Amino acid sequence: MATQPKLAMIPSGYKDGKLYSVLPSDGVGDFDVTRGSIATRINKDGLIETVTGNTPRLNYPLIDGVGSGCPSLLLEPQSTNLFPRSEDFINAVWQKNQSSILANNIISPDGTLNASKLVEDNSNNFHRIIEDVILLAGTHSHSVFAKAGERKYFVLRNNINGSNLNACFDLENGVVIYNGFDEAKIEYYGNGWYKCSIIDIDPSGGSTSFSLMTSDIAVSSNSIPSYQGDGTSGIYIFGAQIEQSSYATSYIPNFGTALGVTRLADTANSAGNASTFNDSEGVLFAEISALDEIGTNQSISISNGSTSNRILFRYNSTNQIRVIVISDTDFVFDKTVNISNLKDYNKFSIKYKENDFALWINGFELGTDNSGLPPVGLSALAFHDGSGVNDFYGNTKQIQYYNTALTDLELETLTSYTSFNAMALAQNYTI
Repeated sequence: MATQPKLAMIPSGYKDGKLYSVLPSDGVGDFDVTRGSIATRINKDGLIETVTGNTPRLNYPLIDGVGSGCPSLLLEPQSTNLFPRSEDFINAVWQKNQSSILANNIISPDGTLNASKLVEDNSNNFHRIIEDVILLAGTHSHSVFAKAGERKYFVLRNNINGSNLNACFDLENGVVIYNGFDEAKIEYYGNGWYKCSIIDIDPSGGSTSFSLMTSDIAVSSNSIPSYQGDGTSGIYIFGAQIEQSSYATSYIPNFGTALGVTRLADTANSAGNASTFNDSEGVLFAEISALDEIGTNQSISISNGSTSNRILFRYNSTNQIRVIVISDTDFVFDKTVNISNLKDYNKFSIKYKENDFALWINGFELGTDNSGLPPVGLSALAFHDGSGVNDFYGNTKQIQYYNTALTDLELETLTSYTSFNAMALAQNYTI
């Protein structure tokens, strides 16, 4: 493409409170980043790393458990880890049933010697550690990092208001053996470690018991696994997390706070000014992936600081993207498109010009309108809907703004992948 963007952000350079854009070079296009708490990311070495508040999280993709390729900007909503001892499994808050804990026994996913071994005793019984947590009504996620030892089957078991549910994970082959919850997932973090997570919808909430269990056989039901232990065998565990969320977010360490530790929400806003954006014509482009397939109006926009003049992408509902162009409160372009999976990376672009509006997604034109005036007074690009609400949460590989309406060929090129390998790498697939 011969046409160059007026603003381009590819996550690379940053400092506390600031994410640098490649263009323009004078700093006008840089994003203000806020988050009033520490948070974790995956660094270039593939390790979980804690960063200070307001530090942009450049999160590297894990491919076969190895940090690979270029990072994305990770933006997440506020969430709280309700386990008061997320790494200290030897603590009394974790009750031991026919089991024991060897603390600081192996290198964890953060690269330090702080992971524990869950060891079965020599009884013919179930072998677990268990903790009780009070949950609000609604959806919650439970996640923990686990690694095979002498045992390879790991069971997450919840007792919610008297109802017992299991999820069984094979820690050698990286697969979910059995899922009694709404969802169970296993993700490889390298060096034999897997992040095992479950999603459960409980309409009533209340006291809930969570168990981490070893098993010598694959569990295929919600029955409690019982077997003859040998007193030395077990699995390795690290980083337990329970949060009121419809998906498992990044790890939030809790070293003893009874009411939970909260990671505050990320924001990234205020890039550009009135001289950056062209009120007559232009293109907004983003390569992004969602954290969850169910959108909640999470938006990326260029606006005049209000909802009366703006251009935005919005996650509309389950696996849908909505694009809107509003000029003096008039909806001049409004298109909703189904996406196969919002959690995959997708390339979106909106072209705007008087009587010429178009939506392009992954190399295809999927919506047009030939009537209407473009918005006026555009002055800021932000990860929200233009009025400071409906913040975007997800991963962003790049944002570009062009101050001229691109041709169809340019838009096709911009939103396409140059090769099969490029597409596979963009989706974090192994080639």
